[in-house]
Amino acid sequence: MKIMVMAGTRDAVRIIEKLRAFEDTEILATTTTGYGGELARSAGAFSVISKGLGVDEIVQTISQKNIEVLVDATHPFAAEATKNAIKASEISGIKYLRFERPQVPLPDDDLVHEVKSFEEAASKVKEIVKTTSKKTAGNDMEDKIPTPKVLHLAGVSTLHHLTELIPPENIVARIVPSNYSLNKCFELGLTGENIIAMQGTFSKELNEAVMKEYHASVVLTKESGETGGTLSKIDAALELGIPVVVVTRPTVPELQNQMAFEDVNQVLAELHKI
Repeated sequence: MKIMVMAGTRDAVRIIEKLRAFEDTEILATTTTGYGGELARSAGAFSVISKGLGVDEIVQTISQKNIEVLVDATHPFAAEATKNAIKASEISGIKYLRFERPQVPLPDDDLVHEVKSFEEAASKVKEIVKTTSKKTAGNDMEDKIPTPKVLHLAGVSTLHHLTELIPPENIVARIVPSNYSLNKCFELGLTGENIIAMQGTFSKELNEAVMKEYHASVVLTKESGETGGTLSKIDAALELGIPVVVVTRPTVPELQNQMAFEDVNQVLAELHKI
């Protein structure tokens, strides 16, 4: 069986690793970055395409590679990729399976600000920064207090929303350690001292240490589930009394009539039936 796994997440890596145990199975993985491609190949993908694919390109790949099943394990925020995968599967007449990372309930706390888009998130962060600045203005010790930073923990692809409203020197971004992510930060005006290149997921304790070290006054993140370390980020911020702006997941109406699973083993069980 020839399976296309739309990857780029730790969930996809787990799926690919488990698919290696299937007999007579070839795995083609697609990712949007070379870094994601390396992870997929290391997990056991037979071949890898490391670029974003539109509907027509997915259809063409399915035809050329004789793909029989498409497993969509893209990030919860990659809504367009999921829409493209569903459409391409329908056009090609092949089975589509979606792995949907389970959501986590957010804490009911006044310091947690839920928003629906990254544009709204950037505006909320700016509002919080202004409030924080007013509280410190006029303080006799102001010159000795390090400049409060906005800690961006929402992926480099969303960073531009923040740099449009907040000076880059006041932003600290934690990113995956890839050339693409580093170059993107530099393009947006961040310097090396404000870039943390690390591969997660991270513990609450490590997140607390980062927030303290960089004098975070507000944290921006997204609801990317337990795998994405959502709660460990939020809990760390709340422990330190730091406001958190959380972007909630986009809805994908096209998924309503599709086979979607929140457990990797359920995806594998469905593939065993084919």
